[in-house]
Amino acid sequence: MKVLHVEAGRHLYGGAKQVLYILEGVARRGVENLLACPTGAHIASAAGAHARVFEMPMKGDVDIGLAFRLRRLIATERPDLVHIHSRRGADLWGGLAARLAGVPCVLSRRVDNPEARWMVAAKYRLYDHVITISDGIRDVLLAEGLAPDRVSCVRSAVDPAPYLIDYDKAGYRAQLGLPADTLLVGIVAQLIARKGHRHLLAALKDVLPHHPHLQVLVFGRGPLEAELRQAIADGGLAGTVRLMGFVDNLPDILGCLDLLAHPADMEGLGVSLLQASAARVPIIASRAGGMPEAVRDGENGLLIPPGDVPALAAAMNRLLGDADLRARMGEAGRALVLREFSTEAMCDGNLAIYRKVLEEHR
Repeated sequence: MKVLHVEAGRHLYGGAKQVLYILEGVARRGVENLLACPTGAHIASAAGAHARVFEMPMKGDVDIGLAFRLRRLIATERPDLVHIHSRRGADLWGGLAARLAGVPCVLSRRVDNPEARWMVAAKYRLYDHVITISDGIRDVLLAEGLAPDRVSCVRSAVDPAPYLIDYDKAGYRAQLGLPADTLLVGIVAQLIARKGHRHLLAALKDVLPHHPHLQVLVFGRGPLEAELRQAIADGGLAGTVRLMGFVDNLPDILGCLDLLAHPADMEGLGVSLLQASAARVPIIASRAGGMPEAVRDGENGLLIPPGDVPALAAAMNRLLGDADLRARMGEAGRALVLREFSTEAMCDGNLAIYRKVLEEHR
């Protein structure tokens, strides 16, 4: 089986890492992988061991030329199937290229953003099958009119191995110039509005009186960096909140956190939630999208209503004030990831859909 994968992301964020897991896993199962990605994308070198990589311009939703570039690639390489892994125009133009070439196409949908029913009816005709990374996203598509037999859930996964280590929590705090007993809360997400950074900053007003020495570490980068930096200054939080940027060694430090906060307004599933659980870090997340599938309320973390700042503050105070509860939830989270979110299960699930689509196409 030869599969052309299309990934339009330029950075190795959560979605692109999932693509790497799939490339490696299906390659071990005998699939010949091709990868189309943007010129200079970080995934290009990382994927080289598991796929032949074709870098090309990918300029987003208005880049109609992408359809023709992908169509030429399909004509030259003659894959059995096209698997589109992202939006940014790749979903529409990649689906159109596959349809023009007469090659079956599957789409991975990683976000729970609602779409108009007419758009779903028009665009999703391009795909033989849609793979969602959570049941929450599948429910959104079903509510928008997609037929149940054309959409399946194959959950995202995480490689737990880098997080199954003994963390030097005191040493990491020393690197930050902090006392060994400092409570650390982290948020690992792109700096974009729907990730809910503003909710976390707002909640600190009711958290800091109870935990005045708390430190909040914001991992990630994105278009809201300047706005967040200004909000931190305006709120008098410069001594509490640190913008850490994008870090390459997240597995080495994630388990040093006492708590991961992810008060996103919407989220397909949340790979950072799985990573935190693997590292035995309890989580506070919103009851939206696929997050309740990664965070089981009362088991490996606490769920709050989306945008509910008082509930977020109360949950933070509860967990920050109870070390035993944090430890129990951390252990439960690691067990959950090892039990339900393995990369092997994700690769088997994708491959099963490839085979189903090809059989139906034949």
